[in-house]
Amino acid sequence: MKLTIDVDCTPEEARRFLGLPDVAPLQDKMMAEMERRMMEAMGGMDAEKLIKQWMAPGFEGTAMEGMGKMMQSFWSQMGGYPKDESGKKG
Repeated sequence: MKLTIDVDCTPEEARRFLGLPDVAPLQDKMMAEMERRMMEAMGGMDAEKLIKQWMAPGFEGTAMEGMGKMMQSFWSQMGGYPKDESGKKG
């Protein structure tokens, strides 16, 4: 014997029927607090300061010089500069 029951209800009705708590107000408060904190943190962001913090000592100079030094450091740690099509290190 096989018995099938279809229940047509909204998620809210199912939540109430199963006795689950309504967490929507808590979610709203959490999202508002997260948004407030993110906006507060973004207010203090300055692109130039962030780049200076991210760049290790020794990478000072113009942006291109710093990026070149950073790439050289990266490739030296990864086993050298990549080889070009002829097999020579570029």
